[in-house]
Amino acid sequence: MHSRASTPKEYLDELPEERRKAISKVRSVIRKHLPKGYKETMQYGMISYVVPLSRYPDGYLKRKDEPLPYISLASQKNHMAVYFGNLYSEKELLRWFENAYEKAGKKLDMGKSCVRFKKLENLPLDVIGKAVAATSVDDFISMYEDSRSKRKK
Repeated sequence: MHSRASTPKEYLDELPEERRKAISKVRSVIRKHLPKGYKETMQYGMISYVVPLSRYPDGYLKRKDEPLPYISLASQKNHMAVYFGNLYSEKELLRWFENAYEKAGKKLDMGKSCVRFKKLENLPLDVIGKAVAATSVDDFISMYEDSRSKRKK
């Protein structure tokens, strides 16, 4: 479900009550653990946490008007999802995340960068918070630039 909301509040207001509660709780965890320097905004129809253009003016994929996405949160048609740019880019962090998820006793439903969940109780919020906190803005920019330079080779 692609939203046309222009603010996180508008996005949440569009959701059915159960989804709104779940997404709001995950948003709260993200905001609590988000390293300094990231900015909350709407991007790609989702609540997103990005590296602001003032900090990384090259933009995402060299688009000077598009901030570099770090984490996004969405209510999709059949599930909800948290999209992690840092897990996608950092294999060691991904291994830690998968192990921590398993130790929390939850079943991981994950794509390349997205962690899908149907109910809030399926998500280990402490693990989500630690994954959010794991990567500073400077480290994420370095990870992103390293990944882009490897693609050129």
